[in-house]
Amino acid sequence: MISSTSHAEAFPVVRRLPPKFSISEVFPAFASRTGCLWFDSVPSTDLSLASGLSGDSSLPLARYSFLMSDPIDTLIAHCGANDPWPVLNRWVSRLPLMPRHDLPPMQGGIAGLIGYEAATWLESVGLSPNEDFPTPAMSLGLYDWTIATDHAQKNSWLISQGFTANNEPKDSPSEREHRAIRRADEIETIIERAMRVAHSKRESDAVDFEGPSESVTSNFSSEQFRICVSTIIDRIRAGDFFQANLAQRLLHPETLPPPKLYQRLRAANPAPYSVFYHGDGFDVLSSSPEAFLKLSDGTVETRPIKGTVPRTGDVANDQILANGLLQSKKDRAENIMIVDLMRNDLSRVCTDDSVRVRKLCQIERYQFVQHLVSIVVGKLRNDQNVVDLLKACFPGGSVTGAPKIEAMRTIAELEPHRRGPYCGSMGYISCTGDAEFNILIRTITSTGGYWQIPVGGGITARSVPEAEETETWTKAKGLLRALPK
Repeated sequence: MISSTSHAEAFPVVRRLPPKFSISEVFPAFASRTGCLWFDSVPSTDLSLASGLSGDSSLPLARYSFLMSDPIDTLIAHCGANDPWPVLNRWVSRLPLMPRHDLPPMQGGIAGLIGYEAATWLESVGLSPNEDFPTPAMSLGLYDWTIATDHAQKNSWLISQGFTANNEPKDSPSEREHRAIRRADEIETIIERAMRVAHSKRESDAVDFEGPSESVTSNFSSEQFRICVSTIIDRIRAGDFFQANLAQRLLHPETLPPPKLYQRLRAANPAPYSVFYHGDGFDVLSSSPEAFLKLSDGTVETRPIKGTVPRTGDVANDQILANGLLQSKKDRAENIMIVDLMRNDLSRVCTDDSVRVRKLCQIERYQFVQHLVSIVVGKLRNDQNVVDLLKACFPGGSVTGAPKIEAMRTIAELEPHRRGPYCGSMGYISCTGDAEFNILIRTITSTGGYWQIPVGGGITARSVPEAEETETWTKAKGLLRALPK
């Protein structure tokens, strides 16, 4: 049974879930519900390892996971519609701050997708010409209940707030508590039924991960991609910018329901910022290793990734590749340029002298790749909020280039299709005051009967077109491996 820790007029209503509870077991019961959103910090021993010149071995990224659905209010906007950023700001201003410090940070609040093209409401950055699979540039919900798991403590909770929608009048504490209990009861019933089904079925964990041998196409030919890399290099040498990100979009016909594919993806390519989102007419499935912004107690953290080499399955070979990455002038320059960009972005909303680099160009290892990762932190000013922070930094510099606006204009010119969710962010703004957003790399968007799988990388003056193209396929390996043959 699920135990309750609620009491009269206490918010939120909290119920402790059984010790062996797993979100992955109940996910199928929620996956098709409106706005289902699973922030899935996939636990993996691989993700607990990070190594650099200092031998640092701490990487506490995969601690919390959250599952929610059925938002009580939605904010959905497509490119060309009215600017949704002021609406998001009003939503945040109305969000009650009610932290429970003994619970994980997401306890109900605003969550969802901010697609790459949401930047067009912030700056004149241009748009790629084709949008053959339209998705919203912003798709957010106000979530009243959350299932939260702390992987470190091995505890899970059902949290219900009893919110009303933004356009509804507020009511008395007793009415809110009654609503919170009613919603908790409903979700508890679904959880218990889903756990019984999961325990009775117990399907084999063995999955064929050979990936598709055919049917994957790109919106670039190999020659076209390399020509675009060369074009970017020429513009860098002409002084237009220092770095620009270029992506090719892989396409595959949809052959599985999105929840099934996501379960394959999280097994094939585990990552600390994975997410599943069932939007209106589209689904986002991501095994992202990259954090965009984290806000906790007024402290901001961003973790830009730049620089990639493969993993081979051989420890000695992996170390040789990692050492080469650490010593690569091109990759270090690429990473440091984005660190400088993020320092500048954070300085627009953080207190003077609080922005600093906590870690610079250290190795983090994932299932199929090794990355150079840096960490930049700052203290948010009292006159700024989380929306100001997002607007100052969006999209993340690691997926645009530097300077950001000119790099994005080049992306819009050279990439034939709009990115959609890819290189945007998914995350939450909690009623605790905390917020966390990832960067949607290693991402599949399912819509219109197809899977879109963009993969890209940063181009600098030292780039070699053939090597840049190869790097995109290295990044695609874990995603393609998850696709059924």
